[in-house]
Amino acid sequence: MQFESVIGIDVSKLTLDIALVTQDAEVESFKIENKPLAIKKFFQNLSKTLDLESTLICAEHTGHYCYPLQKTCLEEGYSLWIEGGAEIKQRSGVTRYKNDKVDAIRIADYAKRYQDKAKIQKTEDYTIESVRSLSSERELFTKERAKYKTQVKDLKGFMDEVLFKARGKRLKKQIDSLTKLIQEIDKQIKVLMQSNKELANQKKLLISIDGIGEQTAIHTIVATGGFTKFNSGRKFGCHVGVAPFSFESGSSQRSRKKVSSRANKDLKTLFHMCALSAIRMKGELKEYFERKVGEGKNKMTVINAVRSKLINRIFAVIRDNRKYEKNYTVTLA
Repeated sequence: MQFESVIGIDVSKLTLDIALVTQDAEVESFKIENKPLAIKKFFQNLSKTLDLESTLICAEHTGHYCYPLQKTCLEEGYSLWIEGGAEIKQRSGVTRYKNDKVDAIRIADYAKRYQDKAKIQKTEDYTIESVRSLSSERELFTKERAKYKTQVKDLKGFMDEVLFKARGKRLKKQIDSLTKLIQEIDKQIKVLMQSNKELANQKKLLISIDGIGEQTAIHTIVATGGFTKFNSGRKFGCHVGVAPFSFESGSSQRSRKKVSSRANKDLKTLFHMCALSAIRMKGELKEYFERKVGEGKNKMTVINAVRSKLINRIFAVIRDNRKYEKNYTVTLA
């Protein structure tokens, strides 16, 4: 779709800096509060002089600060494209100064040039959105619990025993409290997943793969939007950070293939743990790991290959809508 006008939005916690680029390449700048009511009112006033149906709204992704804008645009049916800051910066050329007003104009300019690549926001499944929120909260509590557990472990034998016992008792209360909260969240996530037949089926298929646990399955379903955002294991592997790329330039600069540092680090950690689990279990992946290491391959390189294999298996079971079978054989008609 070719848009007649483009709006670039620089999102911050309190305000939105907006740049409107019309079909005649005229630029208008605005500044409003980052609140749903203020955003809705702004677009209502703008609709009196501008056809919003043929307008592309592009904003830089700033996490949950984008929520009021996203909510308003989805409710009103506006074409909203939320793009990563790194992508916009890479394609905006050399910059010598920076402020919010100029950033909004640069975002609008980026959107106008690359509107053919725009990924318009869609209303996500309520279950996925809820599970994402709960998973984020669960991760917060899990990290806090790990911090307290480390305190108990590290202080033992390195402080007065009476003081250690008193502190340990208090820390244990915190640990037990956080464990209870994590368990409550797990129950809520389980109920939500079971309430959606498609997501429940996807989870069942994923955990049938050796090495893939419940948390990895849930995080994968959320990250892929129920397997609607990625159509291949290779693309998801790039997102996770397990797909290797070559780095070459002319005849003088060459290096071995390596993975990109731009990745979802939390997912990468989860798949790393899955790979470690898989190579300990009796089966094909353990044999593969031992064979490659025996051939002299670097252990981390082989583990990364195992992570890629797990991701490809995930997309294979979803594609075929069937559980993973270790000894699966193709029968020809």
